Amino acid sequence: MTRTLNATLQPLDTTVLDPALICLIGPAGSGKTTLSSTWEPTQVLSLDHYRALVSDDAGDQSATGDAVFVLQRVLEARLRRGLTSAIDATNCEESVRAGLVQTARRYGIPTVAVLMTTPLPVCLERNAGRPADRRVPEDTVRAQHRAAVDAHPRLHHEGFDHIVFASSLDRLTPLLARAATHQSAELGWDDGDGLGEELLLRRFFGPDIARLADWRDGSTLAGGDRVVELRAGSDALTLALRLDVDGEGDVGFDVLVACPAGEDDTADREPCPGPAWVPVSSVLDLHRAHRGELDTDEELRCAHCGHRGGIEHETADHATGTGPDQDDVYEEVLAP
Repeated sequence: MTRTLNATLQPLDTTVLDPALICLIGPAGSGKTTLSSTWEPTQVLSLDHYRALVSDDAGDQSATGDAVFVLQRVLEARLRRGLTSAIDATNCEESVRAGLVQTARRYGIPTVAVLMTTPLPVCLERNAGRPADRRVPEDTVRAQHRAAVDAHPRLHHEGFDHIVFASSLDRLTPLLARAATHQSAELGWDDGDGLGEELLLRRFFGPDIARLADWRDGSTLAGGDRVVELRAGSDALTLALRLDVDGEGDVGFDVLVACPAGEDDTADREPCPGPAWVPVSSVLDLHRAHRGELDTDEELRCAHCGHRGGIEHETADHATGTGPDQDDVYEEVLAP
């Protein structure tokens, strides 16, 4: 019969001190990373994160030794400053837990063991759904779960000051409080300036893109609409903020592209100077625009010459030689 923590054992208490060294204990797929995300990001020391830092691959098990070394140095620096640190790793081995307890004692920081109570079938199902490079062998998950169950009676003797079940912790309250504080600051509800229009860019393209924004107030490029330039080094994309994209007040962005009118070899006129615009709603669209893949988009509109996007497939096929074989066409025309 499979044993589970909350079916066979009871926690000693439900105390999580601050500061403390918080040791999450559970197999792969038990929800450690989800739970640890309820603490401040700077408080979470994730073994996967440090594997990625030293090898560019969080699933590279050969990098575990180097990752543990770096994690230990960061942990000691934080404990020296009296800061709470949550260790996001399986921590199923007694020797690993002993090292953490010893480190915390050296700096006079209390220790809290947090036992994940996720049933083994759930852990196995979650693990099976992971990408191949992050998936743990099934027998390893089973061994980790068994070790976590067996560890509970010994944790107090190992030196942990508090032992709790993850299912007994109220982590929603601090998570909501932190999220509300951050959102208030972003919206300017905390008497600050807030992020203003950067919030729009975040909504569409994410924070990594939004932080590149340089608003070009006074620009006439977009017919009176505000223009923002996204620049990183020598590369840049120019966007126009549209305040009524559908006639119902919805906002959106267009990206500046070259107008294709007059650029083909058979044109009788010079290339149009534009500006031409294409709607974009995601970072995927921005990537395509930067690669030139939106220059013939069906939604392209040129404010200068009125050119509308879309490919004339018959002309394109003829130009590339991919249309019907010309001899076949002549045979059809000449056939009696």
